[in-house]
Amino acid sequence: MTDNFRIALIGPLPPPSGGMANQTLQLSQLLRQEGLRVELVQVNAPYRPGWVGAIKGLRALFRLLPYLWCVWRAAGRAELLHVMANSGWSWHLFAAPAIWIGRLRGKAVVVNYRGGEAAAFLDRSLRTIKPTLRRADVLIVPSAFLEQIFVRYGFASHIVPNIIDLDRFAPDVTETTAAQRRPPHIVVARNLEPLYDNATALRAFALVRQRFPDVRMTIAGAGPEREFLLRLTHELGVAAAVTFSGRLDNARMAALYRSAHIALNPSMADNMPISILEALASGVPVVSTAVGGVPFLVTHETTALLVPAQDPQAMAQALLRVLDDPALAQRLTAAGLILAQQFSWPRVRDVLFAAYRAALDTAAPARRVLS
Repeated sequence: MTDNFRIALIGPLPPPSGGMANQTLQLSQLLRQEGLRVELVQVNAPYRPGWVGAIKGLRALFRLLPYLWCVWRAAGRAELLHVMANSGWSWHLFAAPAIWIGRLRGKAVVVNYRGGEAAAFLDRSLRTIKPTLRRADVLIVPSAFLEQIFVRYGFASHIVPNIIDLDRFAPDVTETTAAQRRPPHIVVARNLEPLYDNATALRAFALVRQRFPDVRMTIAGAGPEREFLLRLTHELGVAAAVTFSGRLDNARMAALYRSAHIALNPSMADNMPISILEALASGVPVVSTAVGGVPFLVTHETTALLVPAQDPQAMAQALLRVLDDPALAQRLTAAGLILAQQFSWPRVRDVLFAAYRAALDTAAPARRVLS
């Protein structure tokens, strides 16, 4: 792409750190390294004045109006809008207005849809979503799972995988022997929300503790279930062995994975979890529920162990298999490292740029800004 090519990248940014926010920030940096001119429009900008954030109805208005103005201005300067999109109110308040503004200003629009609950959202709100999504020039999704969902509702999409920084998320080979001597450490990198079912992870952990009394768990996330989960650790008798670290930025997450023996994903619905990719790239065996897009991402017994959702017994058995069988852990680790290579920027770059070309050709066939 030419050095003077301008993109308006619209999405959330850290803090707080999260899958889509981290992907937005990382993508902006990678595109700039390619010589593109990227203007970031943040959908979760801080409230100004700060006290507005405590007033629910008012805070939405105070965030929305400046956001719309920023999108309008950025669309005037850019050749293409790349809109990070999710389900629910995030779609209606941020993604949909950006798509319409892009069309009104005659610019190419790429919608990057990432929500793991896409099927339920489309089924519930198709009449309001469809006219807006039809205004996008290209729809990209990070997984075959989402591609199949959108096909069912009449939308074609291009798969552009999530991107993992393999320099940051990588095994620490110098720590391999030391790690084997440390007590087993299980890491859960999901927010403390009902959808991610950390309660089942804790119940499975309590069962594992019966065999490995020194095993410990870190849950890296924040959310409304924190107090409930803290109480549950006391009820299960595992409070002293569980750490709630809160949300961690990329650097601290990479360090956490380097201390882990297993990464556990207990969610009840999912698309293409960044946390699983980061664990694989870090050389950590993965146990996950077989929900949503997860089986499209990893293969049971090859790159991960997959279990039914909300089944602490099955989850505990899978965790124990990894802890009991070093050869299995090593095999999962090796296969996971190979899989993680598919999500590096050099592998994803050409697929993303092809989607940009398609959007530009659809929006303005006479304009040729790509090399």
